[in-house]
Amino acid sequence: MNTDIENLFKDKVIGHPAGLFVLFFTEMWERFSFYGMRILLVLFLTAPLIGDNPGWEWPREHAMALIGTYASLLYLTPIVGGWIADKITGYKWAVIIGCFIMMLGHASMVFETQFTLYLGLALLVIGTGFFKPNVTSMISEMYKGKESKKDGAYTIFYMGVNAGAFFGMMLCGYLAENIGWSWGFGLAGIFMFLGMLQFWLAKDLFGSIGEKPSKVYEVEVPQNINEVSPVEENQSEEKLNPFTSVDKILIILSSIGGILYLFNDPMSKIGNANILDFKIGTMDGSNITILTALAFFLYLIISRISRYTAIIRDKIIAVAIFGIFTVFFFAAFEQSLGSMTIFARDYTSRTLAGSSAMIFKIIDLILTVGPLAIISWVLYLLFQKTYSKIPLSNLILALAFIALWGIVIWKVNREFSKDATEVGASWFGILNSFFIITLAPLFSKWWESKYNPSAAMKYGLGLILLGLGFGVLVMGTMGIEQGAKTASVSMFFLIFAYLFHTMGELCISPVGLSYLSKLVPGRMIGFMFGIWYLAIAIGQKAAGTMGGMIDKITEEYSLSTFFLIFTLVPVVVGLISIVLNPLLKRLMHGVK
Repeated sequence: MNTDIENLFKDKVIGHPAGLFVLFFTEMWERFSFYGMRILLVLFLTAPLIGDNPGWEWPREHAMALIGTYASLLYLTPIVGGWIADKITGYKWAVIIGCFIMMLGHASMVFETQFTLYLGLALLVIGTGFFKPNVTSMISEMYKGKESKKDGAYTIFYMGVNAGAFFGMMLCGYLAENIGWSWGFGLAGIFMFLGMLQFWLAKDLFGSIGEKPSKVYEVEVPQNINEVSPVEENQSEEKLNPFTSVDKILIILSSIGGILYLFNDPMSKIGNANILDFKIGTMDGSNITILTALAFFLYLIISRISRYTAIIRDKIIAVAIFGIFTVFFFAAFEQSLGSMTIFARDYTSRTLAGSSAMIFKIIDLILTVGPLAIISWVLYLLFQKTYSKIPLSNLILALAFIALWGIVIWKVNREFSKDATEVGASWFGILNSFFIITLAPLFSKWWESKYNPSAAMKYGLGLILLGLGFGVLVMGTMGIEQGAKTASVSMFFLIFAYLFHTMGELCISPVGLSYLSKLVPGRMIGFMFGIWYLAIAIGQKAAGTMGGMIDKITEEYSLSTFFLIFTLVPVVVGLISIVLNPLLKRLMHGVK
């Protein structure tokens, strides 16, 4: 395995192994399809039944509840997917299986019926469970023994995530809003297919990294590159921590309870029947189910942590605290694809004419072509290093980029042929990804410098910046009357909100994965990546639930009050993280 790592590091692209950029592009196409579809979902569900581009005209509360449920399930299934990869398939084949299932999910949504919509969402949930924890686990394997470069590697990888999100939201959103919803859903599926082919044809580049786990793990070799052998574990006085039958039962029970709770949410409109229609005392079935599932899950985590030595326990406790902060972060941050998209469509001035329209078209051209040129240059650098090793994979990548450039040129030409323009509601979603593409290299250099803040300080800064972004929206909405369903706020408020949110995200999301891989013992790496996504799942469901309250809070108070909640809570939690910095440093035992 160490030989495979050294071989990967021989062919470097921008200071990192070529294999990182194979994963970079695989994640880019997966995120293209994921965000390309997801930015459409709330707009499609809430669009009027009658019009040039009719939707389903769901109430906002129901639409965002479904999105919250869907997003939560997306981050729950990686717990199972990580375990299956750890024990059965290995990381590489789990990624391929996940890509294939997700491709089928996107294809299903093209038909725009209730059955195919739910089928598509279900397939996307299952496919993501295989894909999400294991592509990041492969990065963790690749950087065994090179931990000092992990923060930079995850930040570059996160740049790939957002490149895909950027182009997915821009192009799928543009096709859906201007041509038809099925065109947007279909384009997402096409690029998911290309992403699967590209990775499958490049899998041999990684050698044994990410392969199926050894059947003689317990007595001979570690399951993955992050783990140490039993001999090394004894030398470091770490305890073996195998999954017991009780652990597996607890995982199943807590997962079933969480899924039942999510599916029973009447606002999501997944089913009409109340499958948890019972009470114990004054508590209804939904609350009983989720509390029982939570109790099982907490017992599982505590029992597993207790099998390690004190130092390892401290490190996992630190990860758990960061996980709590992560819940608060995503509960606010994920308003971007819910209430902030509604705000863009219904409360933002988006019609431009004359010189304003021309200025926007030029800015949109720069925003579109600039990042695509940068990513194409990265692709060229990858070709230089791997053209003889993975030629077919490179060919698929080339064809995908030719198609991408073709769609971009068509879009730009179509817009410049118009006298006036209406900025699409989905367009604002690309701002987060654009700012990440442009700012990620700067943050990566910061994390690798001597001025690199501690983990708790990064979380504190990230949450405070997130709150300040919502503070910008508070100022922009102060003039909107109580209960108003439409308004005409300047788009600059949204632009600056996304800028602050992006800086906050760069302080938390990519480095969170990096700290997890450093702090968690190798034997739990796949499982703990799954647990990390559970924290995000809780935040996602909270985001959908809270975002769905936009009409109620606006009617009772004001729209600025709605955004004020998302200003104050992250700032307070961020300050708590900063205050806990000394404690968290002790728990991390020197990990930086």
